[in-house]
Amino acid sequence: MSFYGWQEIIGVIGVFVLIIAVITMSIWQLGATLRAKVVLRREQEYRALVEKTVQVQEDSQRKLAELSGQLTEVHQRMRKIEQILQQVE
Repeated sequence: MSFYGWQEIIGVIGVFVLIIAVITMSIWQLGATLRAKVVLRREQEYRALVEKTVQVQEDSQRKLAELSGQLTEVHQRMRKIEQILQQVE
């Protein structure tokens, strides 16, 4: 085999290594991009869940305040009824 034959073999091997490296890096970057998209989608879903949870919590607090006011009103009425009953006795 001549000297040029070895150069051709080394050149072909080098080109294959370069092609394999480029393909490997392309696949690696594609995977990283897909993982980033999945993480972003998960964060958006988490944000939506948190917003919904905050809304439900605010509604619950509002209803609790409303019920507290109604309970205070019922206690006041009960005191008035007790006073009236004590006066009747």
